[in-house]
Amino acid sequence: MVDGNRRAAKSPARGKYAPAQLDEGEILRRGLDTFAELGYAATTVRELARRLEVSHNFINDRYGSKDNFWRTVVDFAMRDDQDDFDHQLAKSGDDDEHLTGVIVQLYRRSANASAKNRLLADESTRDSDRLDYLHQRFIQPFWDSIEPAINNLIAVGRIPRVPPHVLYTAITGPALALAQAPVADRLNPTAAPVAQQDRNDMADTLSSLVLHGLLRPCGQ
Repeated sequence: MVDGNRRAAKSPARGKYAPAQLDEGEILRRGLDTFAELGYAATTVRELARRLEVSHNFINDRYGSKDNFWRTVVDFAMRDDQDDFDHQLAKSGDDDEHLTGVIVQLYRRSANASAKNRLLADESTRDSDRLDYLHQRFIQPFWDSIEPAINNLIAVGRIPRVPPHVLYTAITGPALALAQAPVADRLNPTAAPVAQQDRNDMADTLSSLVLHGLLRPCGQ
């Protein structure tokens, strides 16, 4: 007869002492999906533990707090974005080509990262420390990187002279809307579901439409 203690020792740990069975990347991906789906306030440490299949004290033990975990998740989700935009801006070409390249890249990245888009869209409507974090680490650096090209294009009449926040909304708003697959499916019920469509093709169509409205033709 097998001793009960030996049976217990062979079973995977459960309950409040359960260790993490997922690698760090999967933990952060699941965290991102949860924050994007529920929003920060409705995402409890208990719910995170359930989705990560870990103990209820795992988040506090490893990351210190839910807020610190959120920041780690955001850093993970956006870690390569600005480097890629800077690389695009460093390529040879004029201001028109630089701005076009970044916008096309932004829309492609957004189309293929719906959870990140949903989180950004939600947090951008809330005056919070989390928005301060996003602004300081990601939003302002992105804007600073493209602002010289924008200012040059404004100076030569290619872009209308409007407040910066209006231009920011014109550029990033449609990119964030790429996460709105449910409403897109309702607006075009005869097409294949958005989830089955080529995300890059959808992003390129939208960026072309936005750029057509944003950039006046030369000489006008």
